[in-house]
Amino acid sequence: MFQHLPPLQSLRALEAAARHRSFTRAAEELNLTHSAVSHHMRSLEQQLGTALFRRVGARMIPTSVGARLAERVRIGMSELDEAITEARAGTAPGALPATVRLEISVMTDLAAQWLIPRLNRFSEQHPGIDLMVRIHADIAAPDPYSVDVGIWHQRVEETGFVTRKLLDDYVIAVCRPDLIARIPGFTIADTDKLPMLRFAHRSWRDWQVAAGLPPHEPTRGPIFDDSGLLLRAAIAGQGVATTRSLLVRDALASGELVQIGDARIPPSLEYHVNWRENHPRERAIHAFWQWMQDEIAATTPLITPRVRSGNSGNSGIPPA
Repeated sequence: MFQHLPPLQSLRALEAAARHRSFTRAAEELNLTHSAVSHHMRSLEQQLGTALFRRVGARMIPTSVGARLAERVRIGMSELDEAITEARAGTAPGALPATVRLEISVMTDLAAQWLIPRLNRFSEQHPGIDLMVRIHADIAAPDPYSVDVGIWHQRVEETGFVTRKLLDDYVIAVCRPDLIARIPGFTIADTDKLPMLRFAHRSWRDWQVAAGLPPHEPTRGPIFDDSGLLLRAAIAGQGVATTRSLLVRDALASGELVQIGDARIPPSLEYHVNWRENHPRERAIHAFWQWMQDEIAATTPLITPRVRSGNSGNSGIPPA
């Protein structure tokens, strides 16, 4: 029985190397030397009679055989880890143990402006699930096997993954109410009289067209590469910004910001939630996914004072 199994350390090295696409990073994770990981891989390849990795530049990319084997090892080790956890906790097979940890990778702006302020509610509803949140700043998605759940702009197209769009979002223009109060009788046509904060990944022209304004791109003012920093600048009163409605709803509800006009445009990128099929912690993942959907549905509706398009004199400032 189990006569074909290689040493467990070799399988752990394979899984880590495939996940990191690097023997060096696998060695660091497993507290081994680079040469030890290389030796484990050579031994596995000799035993299996096939190549498991190929070098592409500085990266070690698993072959199709290596990728499939690494995924099966990952699933098996996850199930074994969960079985040990259940045994220690004395829980029944299939039941959630006392504590389950989910590793979540999420885009910086969504984490800072929406997810993190709500994590206490998740913990209250699911005290047996601990979230380890990893912030992901790049537009490109990381290795989908490196975490339990990835909330990125990309869908994972690989076989064996579940992908769900988080929501249908849109982009609006916002600023602090005291900023527009400086211009008597402010209307949406006066928007370009305000400092216009620029976002490296979005043009002002699309919003201006939707608002019925002459389209033009501002040529002066700060440019932000991160949408979270752009929003913080708007909250600090540095100017007017275009931003996703999901990220700004809390600030609108609190009165920190006000929406200018009713114009809305689609975002250039969506948020997608990705996880592996038949994940050993699938019940916890589904609980997290359902919680996100409930939070989005319960979010304060986007009904806030607005600066209107006509010359009504409405400043967009809530009455005292």
